[in-house]
Amino acid sequence: MPYFLSGFYVFTMKCRDFNKILMLAVSGSLLSGCATAPPKQQDDLCQIFREKPQWYSDAHAMEEEWGTPIQIAMAFVKQESSFVHDARPPKDYLLGFIPWGRSSSAYGYSQAQDPAWEDYQKATNNGGSRTSFDDAMLFIGWYTSETQSQLGVSKWDAYNQYLAYHEGRGGFKRKSYQQKPQIMRVARKVEQQAKDYGWQLKHCRSELEENRSWWF
Repeated sequence: MPYFLSGFYVFTMKCRDFNKILMLAVSGSLLSGCATAPPKQQDDLCQIFREKPQWYSDAHAMEEEWGTPIQIAMAFVKQESSFVHDARPPKDYLLGFIPWGRSSSAYGYSQAQDPAWEDYQKATNNGGSRTSFDDAMLFIGWYTSETQSQLGVSKWDAYNQYLAYHEGRGGFKRKSYQQKPQIMRVARKVEQQAKDYGWQLKHCRSELEENRSWWF
């Protein structure tokens, strides 16, 4: 190949490589931009659903299927992930500075751990994703429903439902939480958040229902 053509060929290939890299970078930016941002006012359930009307439809569908009150499921999500779709527990460090995995396999909106998520998938034949809000809500609905069936804890009892959710049903039966005062304080916090959400929802539910009907 003549020298000037060889140089042109190399230049052309470099341009193509640059274009590929540029396209990958742009695609990555677009994908990251598509991730659902957490709601701006997390203490106000009405504002959460006004900002994200599809979330109300998802929460409503969960309540209809499993009977778990919307305000309780939403209080769980706020506590577990602060509505961050890909939330994970912090990393553990060996000797204080060597990365050593994470404290658990909890992941997504609901912070469902791998074994619980697999049980949910088997029980419901639902593939789903822990980073999808609708699937996370359905998981919480299923889990709290199973807790009521197996342990007799009402779906309206946010305090004990959260303890069973955090400790696992086996841990709840053993009352492992009694040795963890911090977890009991968090459960009371979730209980109060659920009460606040419930009171707020009473004042805007008719509005949300109208919007949901229009949306569909």
